[in-house]
Amino acid sequence: MNLTARQRQYLRAEAHHLKPVVLLGQHGLTEAVLAEIEQALETHELIKVRVPGVERDEKREIIEAITAQTLSTLVQTVGHVAVLFRPRASYSDFNLPRPGNSPRQ
Repeated sequence: MNLTARQRQYLRAEAHHLKPVVLLGQHGLTEAVLAEIEQALETHELIKVRVPGVERDEKREIIEAITAQTLSTLVQTVGHVAVLFRPRASYSDFNLPRPGNSPRQ
């Protein structure tokens, strides 16, 4: 799912108060962690995941693997925390701004 800048801004604002619901441990990205992320995305749609203190490139690879395997979208990364979004198929709790040009004021 591709997000526009306005949609990312909206989701970042919604995620601001959230705490990380999934923490990757010393074993890294395991099947159990992926199952937990899947469950959290199904329940909450917008989640934060804490990635352990690893190298920047390795952290990026872990986050890319998570988004690819869970079919979620990366909204933002700040430090060791990634914000992921995957809307529910039936309904969504989030009213994303529509893509398109809006008049600036």
